[in-house]
Amino acid sequence: MKRSEIEAYRQAALTYLDRAGIVLRPEEKAGLEVADFGLGEFGTTGLMLHTYVNTERVCAKELVLLPRQTCPQHLHPSVGGEAGKEETFRCRWGTVYLYVEGEPTLNPQAQPPAHRRETYTALHEVILHSGGQYTLLPDTWHWFQGGDEGAVVSEFSTRSRDEADEFTDAGVRRLPVVEA
Repeated sequence: MKRSEIEAYRQAALTYLDRAGIVLRPEEKAGLEVADFGLGEFGTTGLMLHTYVNTERVCAKELVLLPRQTCPQHLHPSVGGEAGKEETFRCRWGTVYLYVEGEPTLNPQAQPPAHRRETYTALHEVILHSGGQYTLLPDTWHWFQGGDEGAVVSEFSTRSRDEADEFTDAGVRRLPVVEA
C-alpha cells in the first residue's frame, strides 16, 4: 500500500474508534497499523489495529473493520513449545461476524470475498453486537467480517506472534509492505 492510502485509512480508523469511545494518545494514533495482508484489496480484505501491549504473557489490541471488510481465515499456532494464542473478542461498536470451526451455519449473515471463497472453511457463525464477547482457543481456524456499519473490536489475549499466524490463503502476508 502507498503511504497516502495508509494515512487515509488511519484517519478512517480514528473515526471508528471515536464512535466506540476509544481514546488513543497522539503517538498511538500515529502508529495505527493498516494491514492489507499483501492482497492489494484493502476495502475487501484488511484490518486496522492498535496494540496497547504485547508481552511474553498478555496482549491487548483494538481492531477496526470497515463495512463488510474481512480479516482472512487464520489460526494462531503453537510456537517453540508454547500453546498458540488464546484470544477474547469484545465488540465495542457495530457488529462483527465471527466464523469458527464447527457446524456450518445455514444462511450466514456474512460471506467471504467471492474470489477467495475456497480459502474459507470455518463456517460456524458467531454474531457479536456492541458488548458481545467470544473466546477463541489456541489453534482454532477463524475469520471475521465487519457488519454494514463496520466494527470496533477489543482483543484480549495471550502473547501475540502475528508473524507466525497460519492462513488458508497462500497469498496472504500478515506483515505489511509499505510503498513510497
